[in-house]
Amino acid sequence: MDISFAALRNCTLCPRNCHSNRFVGRGVYCQTDYQYNISSILIHRGEEPAISGENGICNVFFAHCNLQCIYCQNHQISTNSIHNDQYIWSFEQVLAAIQTCLDAGCQAIGFVSPSHQIPQMLSVIKAFEHRQPKPIFVYNSNGYDKVDVLRELEGYIDVYLPDMKYGSNALAAAYSHAEDYVQVSQQAIKEMYRQKGAALHYADAHQAEWGLVVRHLVLPGHVDNSLEVLRWIARELSPKVHVSLMAQYFPTAKAAHRAPLNRTLSQEEYDSIVAEMEQLGMVNGWLQEMDSHQSYRPDFELEEPF
Repeated sequence: MDISFAALRNCTLCPRNCHSNRFVGRGVYCQTDYQYNISSILIHRGEEPAISGENGICNVFFAHCNLQCIYCQNHQISTNSIHNDQYIWSFEQVLAAIQTCLDAGCQAIGFVSPSHQIPQMLSVIKAFEHRQPKPIFVYNSNGYDKVDVLRELEGYIDVYLPDMKYGSNALAAAYSHAEDYVQVSQQAIKEMYRQKGAALHYADAHQAEWGLVVRHLVLPGHVDNSLEVLRWIARELSPKVHVSLMAQYFPTAKAAHRAPLNRTLSQEEYDSIVAEMEQLGMVNGWLQEMDSHQSYRPDFELEEPF
């Protein structure tokens, strides 16, 4: 599959398959064009320890998204109906901002929500892949990715960091406008697993340089959804896959009046899912403190969102 800029003339890079010509307008769903639509490039120290490393990761936060989750904590930059001229960067600006982060000690470049801007991401990777020392390239996506695209990225991506949000298409349709999320994400993560396997390899004591980490955000009132996700990972991939089980959910504006998303997670809910992980033999990865919802609240209107 073509994942170059030419693919944007008839865009089928993400599962939306909208066939937009993004050189003459915006994508039908993602509402981004051929340019570098980026909200922020900064050093982020709040990822999983193996992803952030000692010095933080240089995260490239792409603007807009191919999902529209009503509870998205990054809604200021992911909402497709909001257009901000400040989100348009030149290629030179992108490279300079990343270089500043690398000069500050970052060993990795993370591409956050890249699924709808694959050519833009790939051009950045090619600009830095021969740098010494070579940065670690992290693909941080929502899991709504195309297998054909992921196959083309093999050899470019060092660490896959996908979400696996749902084990229920009904929830995916209601909360993320993606009634096929379960099948799409399962096939995508299977492909990531084919490329990387279950082991996480480290550049040093702190920084992962190769592998797969699957994230799952536990939603209040939907324990069964989380159990289905974990059981699928253990059954279809391996119990040894590294899983980041996140308790940081907090109700953003769109979810504030929609039960059960209008509250934070309970200790009982989280504990029941952790118990299932242990039962499944899933011992690799990370858990979060129950008060993490107070800490992970980015504000992208600030120069330092985190």
